[in-house]
Amino acid sequence: MKYIIITGGVMSGLGKGITAASVGRILKNRGYCVTAVKIDPYLNIDAGTMNPAQHGEVFVLKDGGEVDLDLGNYERFLDIELTSPHNITTGKVYRSVIEKERRGDFLGETVQIIPHITDRIKSCIREAAEEEVPGGRKADVCLVEVGGTVGDIESMPFLEAIRQMRAEMPEHDYVLIHVTLIPEDTMGDLKTKPTQHSIKALRELGLYADIIVGRSERPIGAHTKRKISAFCDLPPSNVISAATAPDIYAVPMELEKEGLADVLTTHLDLGKREVDTSWYRIVTKEYTNRVTVGIVSKYGIEDVYISIKEALKHAGRALSTEVKIIWLDAERYEKCQLKDFDGILIPGGFGKRGIEGKIDAIRFARENKVPFLGLCLGFQLATVEYSRNVLNIPDATSEEMGEGTHVIAILPEQEDVTNLGGTMRLGDYTSEIREGTLAMKLYGLNEITERHRHRYEVNPRFIKKLEDAGLVFSAVNRNRMEILEIPGHPFFFATQFHPEFRSRPTRPSPPYLGFVDACRINKKTP
Repeated sequence: MKYIIITGGVMSGLGKGITAASVGRILKNRGYCVTAVKIDPYLNIDAGTMNPAQHGEVFVLKDGGEVDLDLGNYERFLDIELTSPHNITTGKVYRSVIEKERRGDFLGETVQIIPHITDRIKSCIREAAEEEVPGGRKADVCLVEVGGTVGDIESMPFLEAIRQMRAEMPEHDYVLIHVTLIPEDTMGDLKTKPTQHSIKALRELGLYADIIVGRSERPIGAHTKRKISAFCDLPPSNVISAATAPDIYAVPMELEKEGLADVLTTHLDLGKREVDTSWYRIVTKEYTNRVTVGIVSKYGIEDVYISIKEALKHAGRALSTEVKIIWLDAERYEKCQLKDFDGILIPGGFGKRGIEGKIDAIRFARENKVPFLGLCLGFQLATVEYSRNVLNIPDATSEEMGEGTHVIAILPEQEDVTNLGGTMRLGDYTSEIREGTLAMKLYGLNEITERHRHRYEVNPRFIKKLEDAGLVFSAVNRNRMEILEIPGHPFFFATQFHPEFRSRPTRPSPPYLGFVDACRINKKTP
């Protein structure tokens, strides 16, 4: 097993996750099997209870793990499926060690950060790295991204564990990539001092960068590379420019041009291999059409819905159609704005805020034959809207929203939940698709597997009434409704699950493909 450690310096939000995913893609293009681990130094056990407006999207894994959005990037770039152990948090590590101490497993030892916490961190990394990937084989390379920046108090135990790992491993089985900022001053000069200080902080912890990836708005020239090389004690070829790219999927190609592949394979003693260029052909495909999609949400922050944005991009590339997204605040948008879109999408979410605005947008899409895609809460609100305006139940609502006729009710297993973390219906569930439906046309399968994250479902008492009124539930999981659609509409389709979590650039999600295609066919905007 080869390990590639990715650390960050100067400031957060530089794109360590995209860098890590791109490094993995470069190796995957050469036929290597790659897996990934994300270390998050916060005390939360997982990302499930965190506010997405502060932390970004909560990505859901196949086993139900609620994790950092970077794991979504790993899955999309590497076309793999990860599990909960691939996201290591301070909360998970300390809980594990404290539980062992309470059981008496340490036989009276004084439990300390070193060696007990660091030993547990190393075990977590190795256990995740050794987990079999699809096909029943183990990965050749494991990417380990350390969240935060060098110097953060929270990251210290993890960086110490990384230092110990290096001492325990053969030279060619380990490489450390440090991602840092190369800012530009008012005169247009790229400044290396922040990188020098970041490398100094890394060395004070006993860690040494083998490769420096410099993030900047424009490419780093040879002069700047030589300067970083001289001050940071590594060859100029190991200083890689990572200028801001127009599309994240182009980053592996840009890093290839910088020679990162040769530096990596030499350092890890992997040897030369022929490069599969199919990825680069897909992500550089030119657009011949353009559609505009309105997403009505209560968060106007793209990182909250990054998987939706990427799934639309995947579908658009497959259809040579650029998808322009306009974000609408569900509480403040004007209804007249809705006529400007080729399609309307209602994403998942929780709570009452913005609900009526979303329902109004769904009604507009249904009555005006505008392609519509609803996801999770969007599926539930499509049911509410149909109940109000077709079944004539004016107070139809979800149990989550309070009083009224609950056409959406809490799942039976959720009725007595006390701890919120990790207690929703989470992860992979299968659904059976009904013949002759749009769902069958999109998937081409009788049974599908998709990822879930919800507490509420269509109230079984109203299913027959809704179907008698023309709504079609085209996929079910036992007695639970999973997909709804309206026959005769250009595209009115909603899913209780989150199909975006399984969408890949090479394998776009079927509901997103159908939605973008319908937007293209029914295009209204110039």
